[in-house]
Amino acid sequence: EHNTEQIYNEIAYPLVESVTEGYNSTIFAYGQTGSGKSFTMQGVVDPSTQKGIIPRAFEHIFESIQCAENAKFLVRASYLEIYNEDIRDLLGADTKQKLE
Repeated sequence: EHNTEQIYNEIAYPLVESVTEGYNSTIFAYGQTGSGKSFTMQGVVDPSTQKGIIPRAFEHIFESIQCAENAKFLVRASYLEIYNEDIRDLLGADTKQKLE
C-alpha cells in the first residue's frame, strides 16, 4: 500500500545518501513476473508520487553533486535484467542483446 515516494524514502534514500559519501550501493529488485519490480524501479512521471526509484536516485545524486564544493565525481550506473538465466543491459544501446 506504499507509493514509490514512500518506498524511496524508507529504503533507497539511505543507500543513495551513502553513495554521495563515496560508497558503492546496489538496489536489487527480485520477484515473480508481474509483481511490480519494473514499476517500482521506473515508475511513471505523473503523478510525481509514482516516480520510480531510478529517476529519484538520479535526481538525488545530481542534486548532491551540484551542492558539493571542492570535489570531483564519477557517476556510473547499470540497470540489468536477469530473466531465465539471460542477462541484458537495459541501459545499453541494444537492450535485446544478451550479455555473457
